Amino acid sequence: MTSATSICLILVVLLSVGVLSATRLATSIRLVAAQGVVLGILPPLVLGGRVGLHVVAFAAGAIAIKAVLMPWLLLRAMREAEVRREAEPFIGFSASLLLAGLLAGAAFLLADELPIPAPDAPLLVGSALATLAIGALVMVSRKKAVTQVLGYLLVENGIFLFGQTVAGGMPTLVELGILLDVLVGVFVMGIAIFHINREFDHMSVPELKALRD
Repeated sequence: MTSATSICLILVVLLSVGVLSATRLATSIRLVAAQGVVLGILPPLVLGGRVGLHVVAFAAGAIAIKAVLMPWLLLRAMREAEVRREAEPFIGFSASLLLAGLLAGAAFLLADELPIPAPDAPLLVGSALATLAIGALVMVSRKKAVTQVLGYLLVENGIFLFGQTVAGGMPTLVELGILLDVLVGVFVMGIAIFHINREFDHMSVPELKALRD
């Protein structure tokens, strides 16, 4: 594994932590977009000399969807819903960062134990598991629906990163199909966020749950 690949993997984890620690939703969305750029760069780096046209096309598609289209949809939904900040999360920001550190450490320890036949798998798998775990933490620790969508995207980015351990074994069309499924999911969530805010004037998940009573 090259130093450039290692730097990209570290950046992916740090950007995930940044999403968890950011108080402004626009900042969180931009951090997810930056993570999408890094993830798009990774496949050619991981494959090294085996890079072909289909790998370059896949990397470009990943960047276009993860770093441009998805963030644009979320920023538009945020503007339409007039949501700016993540206030009063279920778990405080300091406690969230502590949990993120513990989850990341556990992820890298687990990666050392997994029998994955890939060169330098512990760093790659550890980064993937850490991103997935932090994404799940974002989903359960934040009140705003927009931030929970970002957690969903982090989970998908972790799965995408884990897929790089079997790079070359998964057909490009299948990978692109997964990306498009996620894009459709985010598009539907963006529409739902807009309509929920228009009807109820807030995006707080606990208040939305109270409507069932």
